[in-house]
Amino acid sequence: MKQSEIKQLSEAELQEKLSETKKSYSDLKMAHAISPLENPIQLRDARRTVARVATEITNRERQ
Repeated sequence: MKQSEIKQLSEAELQEKLSETKKSYSDLKMAHAISPLENPIQLRDARRTVARVATEITNRERQ
């Protein structure tokens, strides 16, 4: 998910997206621990999406 897409989401959508992406990342990590993922870049992308969403939430709270 791109930063421009994240900025267009509302507060509630951001919170929902954060929990969604954290769960997705957790599931990917567990799957990778059991047997290697076919595309391990998914882990990096999921982790970065979590960070982008969390950063946007923090920025909005500061304003």
